[in-house]
Amino acid sequence: MALNFFQRRKILKKLNYMEATPIRKSKFETDEHGIVTIVVPKFKNEKFNTFFCTPRKRFFRIVLDELGSNVWLQVDGRTNVGTICEKSLELLGDKVQPVQLRVTKFLTMLYEARYISFQEIEK
Repeated sequence: MALNFFQRRKILKKLNYMEATPIRKSKFETDEHGIVTIVVPKFKNEKFNTFFCTPRKRFFRIVLDELGSNVWLQVDGRTNVGTICEKSLELLGDKVQPVQLRVTKFLTMLYEARYISFQEIEK
């Protein structure tokens, strides 16, 4: 059963963001340098994709930077946001400061675009 906006917001308001567990809802590709490209279909209905788009242009491709790729690869449905922040700080050092602010803002943008969700909402 899909929750509406108000039900999801009620759950998220009670939740500590650092304890939330993000899960991916979109497919992705990784290049040889570890940069992630999120692949999103232009239409949700596959019939529209085949009818309106050529096979090459059926998807939007969103290329992430180093921090975004690092965070995306850690989003696995088991790791919470606090742990993702700690690992990002270890891997990327001081260039991600303030790490909690940047990671939570990035995850919020991904959630609003519906590229990720949180396990606490999906339950």
